[in-house]
Amino acid sequence: MVVGELIYEIDVLVLGGGPGGYTAAIHAADLGKEVMLVESCPRLGGVCLTQGCIPSKTLIHVVGIANNIKEAGRMGLVHKGIEFDPPTLGRYIHSVVKSLSSGVEQLVRSREIEVIQGHARFIGRDRVYVEGANTIIRFNHAIIATGSRINELPVAMELSDSGDLAAGDSPGIGEVPGTEAMAIWTSAKALAVTEIPESLLVIGGGYIGLEIGQAYAGLGSRVTLVEFSQKLLSGADKDLVDVVVKECKKQFAAIHTDSRVKRIQQVPAGFRVEIETRGKSMEQTFSRVLAATGRRPNTDDLGLGSLDLKMDDKGLILTDDQCRTSLPRIFAVGDVTQGPALAHKAAREGKVAAEVIAGQLSVFDNVAVPAVFFTSPEIAWTGLTEDEASARGIPVKVGKFPLTALGRARSAGKFKGFVKIIAQPDTQLVLGVGIVGEHASELIAEGTLAIEMGACLEDLIVSIHPHPTFSEAIMEAAEMTAVEMAPGGSVHLPKKIQKAK
Repeated sequence: MVVGELIYEIDVLVLGGGPGGYTAAIHAADLGKEVMLVESCPRLGGVCLTQGCIPSKTLIHVVGIANNIKEAGRMGLVHKGIEFDPPTLGRYIHSVVKSLSSGVEQLVRSREIEVIQGHARFIGRDRVYVEGANTIIRFNHAIIATGSRINELPVAMELSDSGDLAAGDSPGIGEVPGTEAMAIWTSAKALAVTEIPESLLVIGGGYIGLEIGQAYAGLGSRVTLVEFSQKLLSGADKDLVDVVVKECKKQFAAIHTDSRVKRIQQVPAGFRVEIETRGKSMEQTFSRVLAATGRRPNTDDLGLGSLDLKMDDKGLILTDDQCRTSLPRIFAVGDVTQGPALAHKAAREGKVAAEVIAGQLSVFDNVAVPAVFFTSPEIAWTGLTEDEASARGIPVKVGKFPLTALGRARSAGKFKGFVKIIAQPDTQLVLGVGIVGEHASELIAEGTLAIEMGACLEDLIVSIHPHPTFSEAIMEAAEMTAVEMAPGGSVHLPKKIQKAK
């Protein structure tokens, strides 16, 4: 032991102050446990609040306002053009993040949870050392909620003599010595909105790349997107994705799927990039480059190797339905565990872990975890997808209702997209819901509740949905699925002719 080390003993130690961590800490304290929280960043809230979900949705909202104003010209709204002020926009995004982070800190303080800033590593099965605080903490129970971080580009970020980005050891994205001003953007840097580049290359066709790409296209950048696979927005059904891709083709200068970036060279105008598409290469210069190539769990620097904790080959911690690891007194939640890396899943797991530690009978037995892409239009789904049903050989029936036939969508001018419901053919049990369109992120909660409650199509059909609202589309889609109850389908669509079985 180093002289001057502080030694604490605590009942529940939480590592990480993101949605999973701070939720677990607060809930455990509310259940009467003495709790300590260790966070390596200066502010609580995790990547979701400080660098991801909240700043990105704030930017998307602002761009959405501008787009609504532009589209409202045909409705009679007269305006004289729209301009963005990056410094003001950046300060606004920062103020939203600061306000919410301060709110989390206040919630933690109100429970008398002690927060220690530093990086924690396990030095035994009942203790950690916190680097930066020179502190050892002994615990009865620990909850690992350290989240994830951005993947680095396949090409390294070290400058060669020629100025190319060469292979080899590298300090990582955005950390090229002496080139900070022209460093490749991470999503966090892009969301700071320090400038609106004339042209932007987005590497990665997942939800981060599409969300930020569409936002910058709305700000006025000429956006090009490169994706290694043949499909954008993996995870969602193709019919949902197709609606968004159609919009992206209008908004972006180019979309290159089944492609990869072979070389990036820094030049006075920005970055000269070599892109290979189906064996053919081309070069193009961009003002900025955004790397949106996914995330990886923060488990490789926690000292877990010495604990003999069971993990998979991706560095994810294996847990049971009580969020307990292979070591009974250590729990794990959120992005460090298997399953979708979503803030709302992490928060639910955090509550389960806290309740189990407090001696309650609690399990993570949720049937559905909703997923949302905040693209334009939004995509949301919950439960079983059509692709999953096909891959697993599960018989299903599917009904769709287009927003073009929805009164509220027409009145708002937001009628691109549809709602679909996936159900079990014999029992009419709702197995999945998929939505692409305005307010999909809000509407999907009804689908999730239906699946969790074991609802059937009739439950959705006979539940009165207020008119005129977007929520009516869920009821209408249920009618399109339940041919036994509504042989003609929805009354707001031409009669559906069913073939005799």
